[in-house]
Amino acid sequence: MVDKNKCIGCGTCVSICPVEAISFDTDGKAVIDKKKCIRCGACQASCPVEAIDIDA
Repeated sequence: MVDKNKCIGCGTCVSICPVEAISFDTDGKAVIDKKKCIRCGACQASCPVEAIDIDA
């Protein structure tokens, strides 16, 4: 769901997620909890580097 090579750790997705399904790993990259994610697409739409693909 998150391309770690593209993610810049800006936090936009974390702040916009309505169900708090996104956090950061130890490398400062976004991680999506698939059990919490409601697949609304807000994170994908807000990512400035297109690192998120909720259909992946």
